[in-house]
Amino acid sequence: MKIKTQKLENTALDWAVAKCEGQDGEDYPYCYSTNWAQGGPIIEREKIDIYHDGEGGVTSGIFGGWLEHGETPLIAAMRCYVASKLGDEVEISGIVGEEAKQKEKRK
Repeated sequence: MKIKTQKLENTALDWAVAKCEGQDGEDYPYCYSTNWAQGGPIIEREKIDIYHDGEGGVTSGIFGGWLEHGETPLIAAMRCYVASKLGDEVEISGIVGEEAKQKEKRK
């Protein structure tokens, strides 16, 4: 299942970050988008900038043209990281892909 990077959240976002990090996304206790101890080092290493938009949202950017938005700094930064590595859409597979399909059906 393909998901736009700007819509990645929760498990699907953490799975995509794990994929960028060379991890097997299926066996994970990864919480890159909610745990600063996991997401913070990526932000520092990749030199991801974080901007608060003044309206409760956050934009993150990497020099070279990637900008992503999110509800929190970690969500915005991890979306930006995934976009810079995997592009505007991500093919989500396995258990995470099934969870994403179920979520879309409920909407």
